[in-house]
Amino acid sequence: MDLGLKDRVAIVGGGSKGLGRACADSLAQEGAKLVICSRNAQELDQAAEEIGGATGVEVLAVPADLSKLEDIQTLVKRTVDHFGRLDILVNNSGGPPAGRATDTTEEVWYQSVDMALMFFIRMSREAVPHMKNSGWGRIVNVLASSVYQPIENLVTSGVTRMGAVAFAKSLADEVGRDNILVNNVAPGYLLTDRMMHIFEVRSEYTGANVEDLLQSHSATIPVGRLGRPEELGDLVTFLASEKNSYTTGATILVDGGVVRSVM
Repeated sequence: MDLGLKDRVAIVGGGSKGLGRACADSLAQEGAKLVICSRNAQELDQAAEEIGGATGVEVLAVPADLSKLEDIQTLVKRTVDHFGRLDILVNNSGGPPAGRATDTTEEVWYQSVDMALMFFIRMSREAVPHMKNSGWGRIVNVLASSVYQPIENLVTSGVTRMGAVAFAKSLADEVGRDNILVNNVAPGYLLTDRMMHIFEVRSEYTGANVEDLLQSHSATIPVGRLGRPEELGDLVTFLASEKNSYTTGATILVDGGVVRSVM
């Protein structure tokens, strides 16, 4: 299936590793030109070289701290200056610090809001004018399954990302007639560095072995295993493509069936 992504220009947040890298790889395989960003310039340059070498697409690496407005503005400007357009925005960044509802500090709450709510708002606000100019755009926000049910020790994720869901729904309503579609994906337990960190924190809190925790959790997933990052990346690529022409304002779980809710 041709997804109509050849020579489209996409920004992928956190594109050097984890879920962001999986999204970047998938988009590049469909011929999209990429701008990838993260805070680690060395990892970013390596990822850009690997993706470009494997697919032949042009990949621009832009170091950025996506919790800072000025870095976001620079990222979007460099994209448009270099490629002349911006078609696709994959909003992905590191998750907020782990914490519990009763003992998360004021400082951590403010940090979490910047990382996991204001990030989505700022990125979209800077990108949408360029999409309106070209009459086409796709925005995909990478959230977490915590928007459907609480995840132990991740209260900051659930609270802030529910705000991102509400923002995306409002934005989808506002820009649909500009041929800009806005959707969210909500990954569950996918094997990334971030997920391993969550299990390490849980191990410290409970005293259980990390490997035992992984095996125990896999047994609770209807498909019987943790997910692979590329399984999310391929869904993001479809949502960012011309083949997705009618789905907007949606939040789609990628969790192997863990969330049993019917809504």
